[in-house]
Amino acid sequence: MDISATARPMQGPVVAAQEWRRVAFVHWRVPAERVAPLLPRGVVPDIEDGSAWVGLIAFELGDARVGPFTLGARWGSFTEVNVRLYGVDEQGRRGVVFRSLEASSLPAVLAARGLFSLPYIWARTAQRPRPGGWEYTSRRVRPAFSKPGPGFRLAVTVDSTRTVDDEVSLFLTARWALFQGRLGRTQWLPNEHEPWVLHPAEMTFLRDDLLAAAGLPGIADGPPDSVLFSPGVNAKFGRGEWLDLNTG
Repeated sequence: MDISATARPMQGPVVAAQEWRRVAFVHWRVPAERVAPLLPRGVVPDIEDGSAWVGLIAFELGDARVGPFTLGARWGSFTEVNVRLYGVDEQGRRGVVFRSLEASSLPAVLAARGLFSLPYIWARTAQRPRPGGWEYTSRRVRPAFSKPGPGFRLAVTVDSTRTVDDEVSLFLTARWALFQGRLGRTQWLPNEHEPWVLHPAEMTFLRDDLLAAAGLPGIADGPPDSVLFSPGVNAKFGRGEWLDLNTG
């Protein structure tokens, strides 16, 4: 399926809703064979400009809700940091594949793991403004007296006077579904939100243990191939469906 800046309207009930605010997208090119073993069954690497891509994404997740809008449990706002890949299934549907998601809300972590099997991990996360941009931090929570868990610190500067709208930025951000392995099967969950407004950004600092912890060591040893920033969007997720892994 072609990549579109606009989501197709979802069918069926909304199962979760979130605000994504002050989003930093940092990406590296990688060979497809590097990420193929890390994708769930029935999903292969999605390629753009001759490469697969690894993303390190940091933002504020606001007003997180699970369930219908009027009845769903609300988990508040918190900083999230995720490591993600990009895949496509046999039907040509494109989606994100999360390798890890750091979040400081323990109820949200438990709900996301229990309801959707998403690899959320409890961490002390935060963000703060800095001159010309934003800084994001995370440190996984470990039992007392154990070694510190994997950590993360990212600083970006943003050129808010310009916007980015090209094939690579569209490929990396216009993702209208996620794929998630669960009990030997693979689930496809659609999402919908307004088109991204993207600004060019520069990574001015990165200290990262999360890529290596997600099975991708060495990725951040070189400079990123894309750095973008968005003020944010309001997102909602649909029920989705299971991939038929017995065909083909």
